[in-house]
Amino acid sequence: MTIDSAGRGTAAPLRDGDSARDGLHGTHGPAGRRGAVDPVKALMHRHRELCERAVDPLEIAAGLEAHGVTDRTAARLRHRDVFSLAEEMYARAARDGEAAPRTGTPGPSGPRSSWAALALVPGTLGAAVVVGLRLTEGQPRLAVAAFGALVIASGPYLAFRRGPLSTPHRTTGAARAWTCWLVAYALVGDGLLSAARDGGPHGSWPLATAPVLALCLACAPAAWCAHLFADRARRRLSASRGLEEFAASVRPLLLGALALFMSALCGLLALCGTALDEPPAFAGAGALGALLLLARLLTARGFSHVPGRALAGAGAVEATALASVFAARLPGCSFLAAPVDGLVDAAGAGTVPALACGAGALVLLVQATRTLTRASAHAQPSPPP
Repeated sequence: MTIDSAGRGTAAPLRDGDSARDGLHGTHGPAGRRGAVDPVKALMHRHRELCERAVDPLEIAAGLEAHGVTDRTAARLRHRDVFSLAEEMYARAARDGEAAPRTGTPGPSGPRSSWAALALVPGTLGAAVVVGLRLTEGQPRLAVAAFGALVIASGPYLAFRRGPLSTPHRTTGAARAWTCWLVAYALVGDGLLSAARDGGPHGSWPLATAPVLALCLACAPAAWCAHLFADRARRRLSASRGLEEFAASVRPLLLGALALFMSALCGLLALCGTALDEPPAFAGAGALGALLLLARLLTARGFSHVPGRALAGAGAVEATALASVFAARLPGCSFLAAPVDGLVDAAGAGTVPALACGAGALVLLVQATRTLTRASAHAQPSPPP
C-alpha cells in the first residue's frame, strides 16, 4: 500500500494468488497482525479510497473486480461471492467511519429530453446537407459538399456530449480523424473507386448520400439502445449474486442492444435509399454503423485502446484499396490493383468498406463481450444528462 499526498492509503491490485498480502495470512507490522485476525478489515484498508468514495455496495463490488478480486478470493474470506463481501465492507465502512457520509444510492440515469434531443441533431444536419446537394450543381455543389462534410462531422460531437454515449476526455484525435475518414469514404469512396478503375475520375463522381444520411439519422436509435443496455445492465448488477452470473446475464443484453440498433439502421438505409433513389448499401453502411456503435460503447466505458485500433485498421484498409488502384497506373505496377479488381469484379465496390468495417466490428464485438459484461464496466451510472 502506498501513501498519497493526503496521507490516505491507495490500494494495490489484488489477485487470487495474493493470499500473503490480502490479510489471509499474517504479515509483518500492525496492519498485518490486524489482517491475520480480521482479513476483511485488512482488505478494507487496502481499498480504503474505494470504500471512501463508494455510494453503494455495488460500486465496491465493481471496484474489487477491477482490482482482480474474484469470487474465489471472496470464498477465502468466508463470503459466497464478491457482492456479499462488498455488502459487508460497505456496512462496516459506514459504521466505523471509514467512508464519508452517504447522500443516497443513485440509480441509473433515465431518458432525459436534453440528450434525447441532441441525438436528433446529426440526422437534422444530414438531411439539410442532402437537400443542399440536391438543389445545387457545379461549383456551388462542391462548396455545399465541403461545408456539409464539416457539418456532418460536428453532428455526432454535439449529439454525444451528454447521455449514454458521452466520452469525456476519452476519444483521441486520431480516433476522431479515422471516424471522419470512414464516414467520408461512405459518401465518396465507392464512386471514386469505380471511377478510378475506369481510368478516371473525369470530373465529378456520384456521391452516396443515402447511406450517410441513414447513419446520421441512426445516431438517435444508437443513443437509445446504449441507454437501454446501460439501464438493464445496472438492474442486473443489483440482482446478481456473483460475477459470473452477472456476465452471463449481461451478454444477451449487449447482443440484443446491438441487434436492435442494426434493425433500426437497416430500416433507415432502406427508407433513405428509396427516398433518394440510391442503393442503400446495406453491407458497407451496416458494417460501419456497427463498428461506430461498438467503438463508442467501449470508449464511453473507458476502454478506448482497442476501438482506436479498430477504427484505424478499417480506415487504413479503405485508404490502401483506393491508393492501390491509382498506384497501378504507374509503369509496371498494374499488379497492385489485382486484389481490389478481383474483389470489386466479384461483389462490387461496396465490398471494400463492408469487409474493412465488418472485420473491425467483429473485433470490437469480441472485446465488448469480454469487457462490457464485467461489473466494473457498470460501476458508475451513465454520465448525467
